[in-house]
Amino acid sequence: MEEFLFVATIYLLSMVIAVPLSARLGLGSVLGYLVSGILIGPVLGLAGSEGEMADLQSFAEFGVVMMLFLIGLELEPRALWAMRKRLVGLAGMQILGTMALLTLVALALRQSWQVAVTLSMILSLSSTAIVLQTLSEKSLMQTAGGRSAFAVLLTQDIAVIPMIALMPLLAPRAVAGGAGGEHVGAAEFLGALPGWGVALIALGAVAAVVLIGQYLVRPLFRYVNSARLNELDTALALLIVVGIASLMEFVGLSPALGTFLAGVMLAGSEFRHDLEAQIAPFKGLLLGLFFITVGASMNFSILFELPVVVLGVTFVMIAIKALVLHGIARVTGLRGRDRTLFTLSLAQAGEFGFVLLSYAVSLAILPRALVQGFLLVIALSMLATPLLFILSDFISRRIAEERGSSVPDEIDEQQPIIVAGVGRFGQVVNRLITMSGFQTTVLDHDLEVIQLMRRFGFKGYFGDPTRPEILTAAGLDKARVLVAALDDPAANLRLVRYAKEKRPDIIVIARARDRVNVFQLYEARADHIVRETFDSSLRAGRYALEQVGLSPYEASELERIYYRMDRVHLRELAEVWQPGVPLDQNPEYVRLSQDLNRQLENALIERFAHGPSAAPLNDDPEQLLADGKADEAPEHGLPRTERQGRPGGRSWVD
Repeated sequence: MEEFLFVATIYLLSMVIAVPLSARLGLGSVLGYLVSGILIGPVLGLAGSEGEMADLQSFAEFGVVMMLFLIGLELEPRALWAMRKRLVGLAGMQILGTMALLTLVALALRQSWQVAVTLSMILSLSSTAIVLQTLSEKSLMQTAGGRSAFAVLLTQDIAVIPMIALMPLLAPRAVAGGAGGEHVGAAEFLGALPGWGVALIALGAVAAVVLIGQYLVRPLFRYVNSARLNELDTALALLIVVGIASLMEFVGLSPALGTFLAGVMLAGSEFRHDLEAQIAPFKGLLLGLFFITVGASMNFSILFELPVVVLGVTFVMIAIKALVLHGIARVTGLRGRDRTLFTLSLAQAGEFGFVLLSYAVSLAILPRALVQGFLLVIALSMLATPLLFILSDFISRRIAEERGSSVPDEIDEQQPIIVAGVGRFGQVVNRLITMSGFQTTVLDHDLEVIQLMRRFGFKGYFGDPTRPEILTAAGLDKARVLVAALDDPAANLRLVRYAKEKRPDIIVIARARDRVNVFQLYEARADHIVRETFDSSLRAGRYALEQVGLSPYEASELERIYYRMDRVHLRELAEVWQPGVPLDQNPEYVRLSQDLNRQLENALIERFAHGPSAAPLNDDPEQLLADGKADEAPEHGLPRTERQGRPGGRSWVD
C-alpha cells in the first residue's frame, strides 16, 4: 500500500506541474503528460524493466479503453454508413499505401515477409488518443483537414479487428498451434488451436460484443436505472466497460477494440448521454495517466546505444507516412492548411502499436529485441506529434503569407440555411437557428472568428462569402435561406446582388447598417432587411421613458407605435431615395422625411392623450393608415395596399 501511494503521488504531482506549464507554452497537454512520464520513469525505475513495462502497458491500455468507448458512443451505425465512402476510400488508401511502402523497406533490410507485413500493419496506425486530443484543443476538428484525419483514425481503429485476426496466420506453425497460445488468452484450449481457429475465436468474440451491446445492455440499464441511484448507474457504466474489456482480454483481443464496438452499438440508445456522463471523469484522468505511462516506459538505454538507428528508423517511418498522406490529400482535393494538417497530424505511430507488438511477441512473429526497439520508435513518434502540429501551423502561415491571404476551407456539407458573416450580428442569428434544431452552413472571411466559433463548439468554414465559387461550394444552388450578415456593408451588398442574380427564388435576410444601406439592399431585392441596432436602440429608449416617469405599459406602447410606423415610413422614403445622392441634397427625400416625422410625433402624443387607460393600438392596417398611424400588415410587413400591388410581397425591413 505504501508503494502504491508513493507511485500515485509521483504520478499526480508530475501531472499538475508539467501539464499546465506545457499548456501555457502552447505545446498542448499531450506533450506535458509525455514529458512527465519521461521524467518520472528513471525516478521509479520503470524504464527498461520488462515486468514493469507489461504492467504499464496494461494500465495504459485501460485509459484508451475508456476513450474509445466514448468515441464509439458518438458514432451511430447509420452515421458510419453515411461516412462509408470516406472511411473506405480515404482511410483505406492510407492504410494500404503505408503498409506497401513500409513492407518494401523492411524487405529491403532483409527481414522475412512475415516480419515485414506485421511491422507495416503496426506502424500504419496513428495515435487516436493524441491526435483527437490535440485537434480538440486547437479547435481543428471542424476543419476539412481535421474531419479527414478523424475519418482515417476511425477506420484505423476498426482495422485493428482484421489485423488481430490475420496475425495468427503469420505466426510459425509451432507457435500458432502450440505453446504460444498461452499468451493469446486465459483459456488454455486456445493454445492448441491452429491459426485459423484462433482467428475464428477472435471474430466470434467481436460478434458477441456486438450482440451484447445491441440486446443485453439496454434492458440491464433499464433495470438498474429503475432504482434511481446514481452510484448504481456509475457502477453499471464501469461494469460494461470492464466486463467487455475482460471478455476481449480472455480471447486475446484488445480490450479497447471491444469497448469501442460496444460504444458504437449503444450510440443510438436512450442511455447514451448518461453513459457518457458516468464514464467521462474516469476517461479524463486515465487518458492523462496513459500518456504519462507512455513516457515512463521509454527505454532510453537503447537510444543511447544506437542513437542513429533508432532516430533514423523513427524519421523514416514518419517521412513515409507523411508522403502517403500528402499524396492522398492531393488526390482527394485537400488544399492549403487542410492538406498540411492532414499530412502531419497522422504521421506518427499509435497506441495500438504497443498492444499489437505485445501480441506479435506472444505469437513469436517478432523477436523481443526487435520489439524493444520499436516500442521506443513508437513512443518517440508519439512524442514528436505536438511538434508536428507546430510544424503544421508554421507551414500553414507561410502558405498564407506567400499567397497573400489564407486558403479557404473545403466545404463538404451543404445545409438549407447559409449564414454569411458571424461577427457580433451573425453569431446571434446562427446560435438561435442551430440551438432551435436546424443546421446551417456558416461562412466568414475572418479566420480568427471561425477559430473562435470552433473553440465554442460551433461549426464554420473560412472563406470569402462574396466569391462565387465559395457560395457555390456552400450550396447556394440548393439553399432555401441566405442570411447576409457581413460586417462590411459594401461586401454584404455585393453578396445580396449576386445571390439574387444567381437564385431569384432564394430568401435573403440582409443586415443593414443604416438607412442608406437599407435602401441599397432593397434595390438589390433583399427579402427581409434588418437594421443591426434598431431593436436595441428602441429598447434603450423604452428604458429611458420608464426612468422619467412613464409606466412600463406606456413606454412599451410608445415603443410599439414607433417601431411599426418607422418601418412603413422607411418603405415610403425608399421610393424617393436616389442612389449616389446624399440624403440632405435630395429635396423630395427631405420634405417627405419631415412630413413623416410629424406624423410619427403626433401618433406618439395622441396615443395617451386621453390618459393611460386609452385603448391599445389598433392592429388593423387599413384603419391605422386612415388615422395617420401607418402600420404594417401583420404577415408581411408592407401596407396592404402596397402588398396587393406586388405579388408575393416582402417583409422588406425591420
